[in-house]
Order: sequence, then C-alpha cells, then structure tokens
Amino acid sequence: MAHFDTEYQRLEASYSDSPPGEENLLMHVPEGAKSHWHHIENLDLFFQRVYNLHQKNGFTCMLLGEVFELVQLLFVIGFTVFLANCVDYDILFANKFVNHTDSSKVTLPDAFLPVDVCSARIRDNAFVIFVLTISGVFWLHRLLKFLYNVCCYWEIRSFYINALKMTMSELPYATWQEVQARIVEIQKEHQICIHKKELTELDIYHRILRFKNYMVAMVNKSLLPVRFRLPGLGESVFYTRGLKYNFELIFFWGPGSLFENEWSLKPEYKRGGNRLELADRLASRILWIGIANLLLCPVILVWQILYAFFSYTEVIKREPGSLGARCWSLYGRCYLRHFNELDHELMSRLSKGYKAASKYMNCFLSPLLTVVAKNVAFFAGSLLAVLIALTIYDEDVLAVEHVLSSITLLGVCITVCRSFIPDKHMVFCPEQLLRVILAHIHYMPDHWQGNAHRYETRDQFSQLFQYKAVFILEELISPVVTPIILIFSLRRKSLEIIDFFRNFTVEVIGVGDTCSFAQMDIRQHGHPAWMSEGKTEASIYQQAEDGKTELSLMHFAITNPQWQPSQETTHFISQLKEKVHREATGGPSDTHPLSESEPRSLIANVLLGPSTLNSVHFSADGSLTNHAAAGLGNGASALRSLSPISSSLQLRGSLSAAHRPSGHTSTTSKAMAGSGTDAWTVSSGSSAWEGQVTSLVLSEYASTEMSIHALYMHEFHKQQSRGELSRHTWHRQESDESSDSIPDEVRSEPNPHSRHLLRSHTFPTTVPSPCAIPTSASAIVSTTRGQEGAASSHKSSSQRPFSGSTADSFSAGGRVLRSARGVPMGGWAEEGQAAPRHPDTLPEEGLEDDMPPHIHKVT
Repeated sequence: MAHFDTEYQRLEASYSDSPPGEENLLMHVPEGAKSHWHHIENLDLFFQRVYNLHQKNGFTCMLLGEVFELVQLLFVIGFTVFLANCVDYDILFANKFVNHTDSSKVTLPDAFLPVDVCSARIRDNAFVIFVLTISGVFWLHRLLKFLYNVCCYWEIRSFYINALKMTMSELPYATWQEVQARIVEIQKEHQICIHKKELTELDIYHRILRFKNYMVAMVNKSLLPVRFRLPGLGESVFYTRGLKYNFELIFFWGPGSLFENEWSLKPEYKRGGNRLELADRLASRILWIGIANLLLCPVILVWQILYAFFSYTEVIKREPGSLGARCWSLYGRCYLRHFNELDHELMSRLSKGYKAASKYMNCFLSPLLTVVAKNVAFFAGSLLAVLIALTIYDEDVLAVEHVLSSITLLGVCITVCRSFIPDKHMVFCPEQLLRVILAHIHYMPDHWQGNAHRYETRDQFSQLFQYKAVFILEELISPVVTPIILIFSLRRKSLEIIDFFRNFTVEVIGVGDTCSFAQMDIRQHGHPAWMSEGKTEASIYQQAEDGKTELSLMHFAITNPQWQPSQETTHFISQLKEKVHREATGGPSDTHPLSESEPRSLIANVLLGPSTLNSVHFSADGSLTNHAAAGLGNGASALRSLSPISSSLQLRGSLSAAHRPSGHTSTTSKAMAGSGTDAWTVSSGSSAWEGQVTSLVLSEYASTEMSIHALYMHEFHKQQSRGELSRHTWHRQESDESSDSIPDEVRSEPNPHSRHLLRSHTFPTTVPSPCAIPTSASAIVSTTRGQEGAASSHKSSSQRPFSGSTADSFSAGGRVLRSARGVPMGGWAEEGQAAPRHPDTLPEEGLEDDMPPHIHKVT
C-alpha cells in the first residue's frame, strides 16, 4: 500500500461542543423519579449493550443463554476428563468379562471405574492437571465476566423500561429502527447524551460499529487478511475467529493497542513524524502476541477439537450431508459488509442470497465425480438394502459384530454421494444466478461478470462461500496457523497499518475518533467509476474499492430514511434515486422518485407485478411499448423472486397500510412508507402479530429497493469502465481496419461519430444462454436506456445522467437495433431486419475525442 502522508483530521459539526470536563457523560433523569442515569463514561459500550439486549430478545433470554454457556464449558471439560480417566474400555468393548451374581448382562455402570481409582489416575497425569488448571482459570474469568454483565445488562433493562418505555415482553417483536428512533427522540427531550444537542442515527451506528468499520476498511484496502499462495490451490485467504480475535487484540483493546480507550486513538499515532518508530513498536508487539499464541497452541488446539467434536457429531449423525453444505465465510462477511451495517442487517442480506449462491456453486459439479458418486451410491445402497432386509427378517442380525456400524456407515456414504449428484430436472444458468446473488450481496469483482461459467470465478467465489467442512477445518487448525501468520506475515505490514490508522482516522465532535470511510463522504472517499465522477476529490489511495462508499451510503440512507445527511450527500442520493427511477419507469425526470409521499413508485410497481407497469410508454409505437413492458414484466417477476414474500395480497395490504390517513397512523408512518423502519407505529391499534407482519413486508420493500440500486450502480460501473477502455483502444486503431468490422447499416451512418458511439456504448459479454432472461433490476434498467437516449437527443452529452450508457437505439420507425453479445462491434436488428439509425439520436462527443483517455484503477 502506498504511503499517503496526511495528518490526523478533526471534523467540525454544526452543533456546539460539550462543556469542558463533561465529554464522556451520559445523563438521564426521568420526570418525577428520584433515581437518574449519569456518568456513563463509555457510550460505545452502552449502545453496544442496548443493541445486544435487543438482538438477544430481552434480559431473560440473554441471561439464560449466558448461564448455559457456562454450564456447557463445565460439561465439555468435565465430560472429557471423565471419558479419558474414568472409563474401563475393555469392559465396554467386551474384551474383559465381569462376574455378576444376579445377572449375566453387562450394564453401563460396570464400565465405570471406582471414584478412588479415577481420582488417582487424574492426579498422576500431569497433562490433565495442566489442562484442568488452565480451564479452571478461564472458567472463573468467564464467571466473573458473567456476573459483571448481569449487573450491566440489568441497568440496560431499566433503561429500556424507564427511558424507552418498552417492556421485555415487547422487545422481541420490536425492530431495531424503533428502538433507535426512541433513543433519538428522548435525546431531544432529556439530553441523555450531553455531547451534542441532537443524536443522529449515524452517531449511534458509529459508536456500535467503531472498530468493525476499521476492519471493513482494512479488508477493502487489501490490508487484511493476509493472502498467500499454496501449491495446487493458488491464492488463498485464511481468516478465522481466532485470527480475528488477535487482530482486534492488537489494534483496538489489548494492552499496548493503538487506542487508549474505546473512542480515542493514542495521540502519537495521529502524527506522521515518528511513524517508523511506531511501526517497529507495533511489529515487536505482534511478535510477542504471536509467541504467546504459539505457547498456548496445544491447549487451544485441544479445546477446538473437543468443542468441534461435541458440537458437530450429533449434527453429522442426524444430517450427514451437512458437511457438504456451504456457509458464508468470515472473510466473506467482512468483504461484503457495508460501512455502518449492523450484524442483523448483514446476516439478513446474506441469508437472502444463500439459496442462489448454493445453486451457483452446484453448477460446477464435476461430471466425472457425478458418475463415480452414482455408482458408489448404487453399490452402497445394495449392501444397505440387504442388511435392512435381514434385520427385518430377524432382529438378532443386529447382535452380529459391526452390523450396526456397517448400516450407519453405508447410510452416511449414500448421503454424501447424493450431494455430488445434481438434480436432473434443474437447469442452471450461472450468469443469471450470479446476477441474483449480486442483488443481495451488493459487491462483486468486475471480472466476475461475464465469466460466471469459468472455474476461476467459482474458486474465487468459494473464498466467500465455503463448505461447512472447510470452515470447521480452518477453525481446527487456526491455533497452529495463527502464530505463523502473526509472526511472519502481519509484522511486515506494521508500517502500512500505522499509516492506515493515521490517514483514515478523523475525530468527530461528540463521537470521537472514527474511521473516515465510515463517514461515507463521497468527496473524500468516492470513486469516479462509481457515479462519483465530478463529486470526489479522493486520490487512488483514498478511494474505497468496489464502490464501497457509494453502496454503503445508499444502504444506510435506505435503511434509515429519517437520517438527514449533509446537503452534498443528500444531492448525491436524490440524483441516484432519480436516475434509477427514470431508467426503470421512463417517467419524467423532474419528479422526485422514491419519496415518502409516493411509495407507489419504482419499488412499489416492481413488487406489485407486471400489470402495474403496463402504463410505461417508451415510444409512440404500440408494438415497441408492449415489447418494453414485457421486458419490465420479466424484471419484475425476477425481483419478486428475490423476496420471500411473493403474495401480492400481502404487499398490497402493507402498502395500503402505509397510505392510511394521518389520523390512523403515528408520527413515524411516513418514515415507514420510505423503507419500513417501524412495525409498531403503523397504527395505534396494531397488535404484536400485525406489527411483525408489517415489519417483515416493509423490510422486504427496503431490501428490494437496495437491490435495484446496487444492480443499477454495478451496471453503470461496468458500462462506464468498458466504455472508457474501448475509447482508449479505438483512438489507436486505423480507420480502414475498424471499418471492416462495422455492419453495413452502421457503415452507412452519415454521422462520423457513430462508429465511436457503437464501440464506446456497448459492453460485449458472453453469449447468452437459452435461460438468459431478465432476472434482476438490470433488465429494467437495460430496457429503458434506449428510450432515454432517444428522448434526450436534443441535449448535450454533459446533460445526460451518464454519457455513453445507451444499450438500445430506437429508429424513427420504432424498430430496435441491439448490440450483439459476444461481438465487439456490429449488431442485429429486431425481426432480422436492419433499421437505419437516426443521426439525431447520437450524442456529441467531439470534445471527448480530443481529450486523452482516462483509465481508472478498478480492483
């Protein structure tokens, strides 16, 4: 990572600073009450506990879960020691006979050693004593932490009841947005946080996610995790819970970390003069922590093995195919996470993309492996059928040695083989599945699109979406690999880490030191290739990769519609929403889309089905209008498939509830109409069940809205990047060579710039498969671009929302000329006829031709 020499920054706010000496206080004084909340110094920890109590469904559920964790730890330790020292396995395996006076059968207690023999064997085993000592100290630490948390969370419980006016029985049915809205509201009344006069949603997110935003930013800038190449496996990423714990220990809260408390970076790390000295100090600290991990490796490794054995053995016995299932990796969760995205928001988004991701990975089942699996399953099934038939005939067959074990192993073998046999009725479309996945996960490298069928793409995606068995294996070997990574790999990056925290840390008055990327400032960290061109001043080092700043900003704005950003940010959000609305509906550009007063805009029309989109007109030609409406219908069907709520009746009911008169709704109903923030304030008479249903519907409403914006931004980024690269190569081609590859209908174009437009405004991809129908919001976007280009032909290219994004060009006769996929230049006319293109529809790009090409770094 290149060094970018900047000093630590302090961001001023529109509100006044807190009084001197009272920067870390939180005070709440209920009206008419003698007790009061005061001197809560760590607001980060306070809001984290408020969030955790909500996510754990109240104080009782949280307390019960903590108690069972303590009991579980005691059980694992005690039961393991008992199995290793207090069981006579010769009797258990019938290698030694026991003399009984009353019965000839061997019972289970006969295999247990006497207490005195068991205790003597434990005392004589030094390793067992060492493990018990370490485990006992760890358990006592957990017990003290549990008691401390009980006291702290009891105060949080009182805060919910007395300040937020929410009982613990209501908490499981309330959304986090409602809890957050009440915190913001009581701040205005009681000034619970004296840091500032008003508390915003972003302030709360910053305090809850302060350290997680740093981790997301370091992953985004490829600083973490450490990548390495393995023979035969290529580039690999190793990122486990143990390694993540060590990263946080080193950077944030451990002894000698970079932060002096939860909210403030140490002053020496804010200056660049002694960066080399600080880097050496950090490298030394990483070395000692790595050595400590190496010394504790045997204990941690034994614990990992035992915990995995007790946790997954029953699951594997019950569902042998569970190891063949997949899960989002820890690295994938960090890579795909937005800035300022809470845990439940991230998991909800990834869970919606799980089914499509599983189908995509199943596209790459090896045909050779499928043939082998079918035959192995046949032979194993034949043996199993015979054993089952003999058991049914005479149950004494089970008494034969290893018969029951054989039945179990054969059943496991058949289940594993079935996981490698695809469904013969399933038709897989990798490109379309990858587009559906993108609608939910929102992030994807540029080179994946158009290459979904390649094994390279599959291998890279498997780093984000790995086998459950691989996840377990990585956690098991983590105690061995973690010290190696810390000592030999992370230490080399100590100077880059020091520069990162200095260059990307800003102090926000009333919040403290935060990651500058978490501010979601387009001007400071926007990327020109992600709709921020002309709005950002960021250098390559300052730019967030993969459109992280822009996508995070849209996600936060849609999730928190009551948030009021700066004027510049508001303009960017409104402009983007207007573009999406105009591209998707063909409506006039002067109407504000997706506004709270008009929920039946783009998202409502898409969710309610194709019938509501028939009124969209793309031209005066009826046949063209019907064709476009059909494309929109396909896109709408695909978007409805992204949501688990497919009943139009439910959706219409939810939207009609959002349109109730103000006399039947609470003060926050308008916010709900925007993106479904509060299920409990839809109406004053709503029950808990009605609140849950409405919350689910409106949550899906907001999720689909974000999916459309994410697909639109990726489509825009792809076309802009390819357009710039094509312009870069077009200027260096000879005119006679380029004219040979131009179709006749285009070669006869009177406008000399038409050839440049054709090359610059098409994005050649792979040839579509037979199943390549519009399955995402990109279908809606792509079917309307030609109409926009025809409707705004009288404008200059600088007035367009984005120059050079036209996918379809409409002739005067209403016929469509599309660019053929997989062909660099040329196209095909609808119905097999070439339609002449009107010269008035071409944008004027003479000025751009005279300028050198701009090549943006896209990673």
